[in-house]
Amino acid sequence: MTLDSENLLESLMESLDRIEYIKPEDIPNIDLYMDQVTTFMDEKLKASVRNPGDDKILTKTMINNYAKNDLLPPPVKKKYSKEHVLLLIFIYYYKGVLSINDIQTLLSPITEKYFQSEGEFSLKDIYNEVFSAEKELVDVLKADVSNKYNLAGQTFEAAPDEDKDFLKLFSFICFLSVDVYVKRMIIEKLIDELGEKEKSKDLKEAKKTDKKNEKNP
Repeated sequence: MTLDSENLLESLMESLDRIEYIKPEDIPNIDLYMDQVTTFMDEKLKASVRNPGDDKILTKTMINNYAKNDLLPPPVKKKYSKEHVLLLIFIYYYKGVLSINDIQTLLSPITEKYFQSEGEFSLKDIYNEVFSAEKELVDVLKADVSNKYNLAGQTFEAAPDEDKDFLKLFSFICFLSVDVYVKRMIIEKLIDELGEKEKSKDLKEAKKTDKKNEKNP
């Protein structure tokens, strides 16, 4: 590409370098009312939205819908715990890629086993394990974006000069879009398999219960 190509790629790399996740220690250790939750999420994630002045990170309606769709356990006395906030962060990242049903399938096993768990392994541990790899993942992503950018810059060499910049940019967007499409397809397939395993497990548990009831009428 020729039109501000270095500036464009540099800007993209800088944007990726600014990606940050909310660390568990950043979340207040006290339970929060809904208004406090939305304010906290807005402050921490506002830089990640496309239109910071207009786009909402989280609203009361969103939280109520998540609870209604069993994505989020109900609050206790209208207050949300640190674990509620961790789940809301997961939901925030998932919702741009996955359907509500897919998010529910993915999070339900986590919520059922680890939400407010008394065991040694907690929801906070799962969150830390996933997001601790953020720096390495961003580095891999930067290299991939740079490769796709360079590949797009080699396309449409025979196009009219006045159209080359646009067509090369179009190629770049297409390459990135194909990547997103394929990864989403893989994610959906994995979630479908997870859903089938959960159904199979529930069916086995139901059969065990039925047999136990038959022996002890």
